[in-house]
Amino acid sequence: MAWKSRVNAALEGFTGYNITRVRPQVVPVAPPPETPRPPVDPRSDRLLREPVFVLSPVRSGSTLFRVLLNSHSRVHAPHEMHVRRLAVSMTTDPVRQAMEALGHSTSDIEHILWDRMLHRELLRSGKDVIVDKTPSNVFAYKRILTCWPDARFVYLMRHPASIARSWHEADPEARPMGEAVRHTYQYMRYLQDARGRHDGLDLRYEDLVEDPEGQLRRVCAFVGVEFEPGMLKYGEHDHGAFVKGIGDWRDKIRSGEVQRGRPLPAPHEVPEGLRETARAWGYI
Repeated sequence: MAWKSRVNAALEGFTGYNITRVRPQVVPVAPPPETPRPPVDPRSDRLLREPVFVLSPVRSGSTLFRVLLNSHSRVHAPHEMHVRRLAVSMTTDPVRQAMEALGHSTSDIEHILWDRMLHRELLRSGKDVIVDKTPSNVFAYKRILTCWPDARFVYLMRHPASIARSWHEADPEARPMGEAVRHTYQYMRYLQDARGRHDGLDLRYEDLVEDPEGQLRRVCAFVGVEFEPGMLKYGEHDHGAFVKGIGDWRDKIRSGEVQRGRPLPAPHEVPEGLRETARAWGYI
């Protein structure tokens, strides 16, 4: 094969080019999507017991609900955790081989990570019950129940038209009302699906701000703790910074006091795309 090298060298000397055999490209085939599964051994695979998740659309008062709960001596409700976005990547064949030998899939390890993160927050708080209120959890409620089969849900609802209006008003130019209806409806649709499939506690934002003590007593009974009057004075407790992206950050929540919601829209003011949900939730 030396003559090929000599010819290639001569060709490159005269033209600046050489001849290289084109090798066929091997296109990697993605493995089929993995089906998440419950813990094989809940006693060793999960640290949390009966974690509570607030399922709600955006702009439904979930941050207010969080800080009221977090003011309880036994309930830890941190800022939005977004644990479903924590992903695991196994970057080499040996680590994949090692995990397979242990019986772990990628989603198994992700679930262990999610559980550990929330459990760490609970331990650091010194409390007994953890509540996560990330609104986008509505899109992952099935995965949450797969990770924690004993998870408990609080379904936080608000008048659908008020939700869309609030989301629109946060940035009217970037969020025209038509887009606000489409965007917020997706949260409502998944929330309604979860309500139809799994038991939980229904809670309406309007009832919470109108009768915070009465509604919090219901919630405490569901969670398994006694109501504490200090929950109503959330401004006297430390809830971390109010930061955009992990909860509400506006002046209303910073006031430290429960404030009444906006007047409910009349039935004819409810956009057509939200009427079905408004009926299902008992608003019209």
